[in-house]
Amino acid sequence: MTLTHIAIFGALTFLAAFLSDRLRGFFLFTLSVLAVYALQPALPIRYLDFWLPTAALGLTFVFWISLTPRESRFTRGNLLSAAWMGLLILTLALTRFLPSAPSPLTPSVPPRLELVFAALLVVAALAALTGRVRFGWVHAVGLTALVVLLAVLKSPEASLWAAKTLRLANGQSVETASSFDIRWLGFSYIAFRIIHTLRERRMGTLPEVSLREYATYIFFYPALTAGPIDRLERFVKDLRAPFKPADEDWIVVVQRVGLGLFKKFVLADSLALMALSAQNAAQVRSAGWAWILLYAYAFQIFLDFSGYTDIAIGLARMVGIRLPENFNAPYLRANLTQFWNNWHITLTMWFRAYFFNPLTRFLRMRRFPVWLVIFVTQFSTMVLIGAWHGLTVNFLVWGLWQGLGLFVHNRWSDALRARFAEWASTPLRQNVLNVSGVFLTFHFVALGWVWFALPTPALAVQFFGRLLGI
Repeated sequence: MTLTHIAIFGALTFLAAFLSDRLRGFFLFTLSVLAVYALQPALPIRYLDFWLPTAALGLTFVFWISLTPRESRFTRGNLLSAAWMGLLILTLALTRFLPSAPSPLTPSVPPRLELVFAALLVVAALAALTGRVRFGWVHAVGLTALVVLLAVLKSPEASLWAAKTLRLANGQSVETASSFDIRWLGFSYIAFRIIHTLRERRMGTLPEVSLREYATYIFFYPALTAGPIDRLERFVKDLRAPFKPADEDWIVVVQRVGLGLFKKFVLADSLALMALSAQNAAQVRSAGWAWILLYAYAFQIFLDFSGYTDIAIGLARMVGIRLPENFNAPYLRANLTQFWNNWHITLTMWFRAYFFNPLTRFLRMRRFPVWLVIFVTQFSTMVLIGAWHGLTVNFLVWGLWQGLGLFVHNRWSDALRARFAEWASTPLRQNVLNVSGVFLTFHFVALGWVWFALPTPALAVQFFGRLLGI
């Protein structure tokens, strides 16, 4: 989000804080739907920046149908929400006729109205069909489709192929096609929230929610671009609760939004000028400057990401939504396990709930050795987290780096925990142990960012050499 987006959303959220509970829910639903279009960046493929948000809304509607008992789908409230969502999309399409088109709500001129109307009919037909299919099929097909879609968007090669295909279908030249032609804003978080609801429904633990509540949860605008990934049952509990902002809420709003703006737009953006990147790495000639670039990147990525989280938590608190924390001083943790329990917390919890724990149970039931279970689960989980950032070799190596660190720490800790506890018998020794752990953990994480920040493994290896003065 840009400063302009944050200012507009901040003003509208401030207005929502003083609405009645009923109107506030409707207002947040409307604002979340419109935010999907307003935040979507302009794309060079004709009309794609309108179709991608529309597809996100369509998928959400289809999955909500499959998650909701038949007798609860066609209530007056749900029919009105569906009609309102369709009306909003058609109204956005009508802005193509404005003299100043595109409007601020769409990144470029929307497609023709009849095409948008036809797309809505297709979504309605797909939802009707999905509603008749057993949930087990929707669960399997839906999960597969979402994972494949994520893989295409995260893979430069697959994205380039998709971009060329769409350009051909649009009658546009493929000569200038790029993997950056398809940038679907927030889809990683949208997909993970939908997968969360599909899995919880499968396990029988998903609460019944209205279409308005479900769409607001999936597209909640403060958390659309950078999380956190909330849980539906917790989010809806806040959304349904009567709320009138108290003094303590406003204190939290001012503190978190102000801190987030300072972290993101002052500190992180300043550090970005000298942080590790392919361009800066090519210019550095000494080990000292290489370490400065690395430290700048380590703090820039933390301040950037946690700054957005602070802003999201502050904006949400204005309307009574207590989004979960995503960062808790991760660079001050004494070992890598603690670091990952405090870095991008909601993403880590998501992978723990839907991949790490089920895989651990599966392997233990087959009586694999404990060390092998730990090795397989930690490596595979971290490689998947790496792939979530991008299906490229450097992100996968970054995941392997983290998996290796977690495995080594686990084995090391198991073998030497008793000896360390015996040695650290005084407060001074405990402090020495803790400071040493923080120092080593921070540098292991910082060195891992080399794989993350540079686009190819060859550049990363070259930069490691530069850090060593080679």
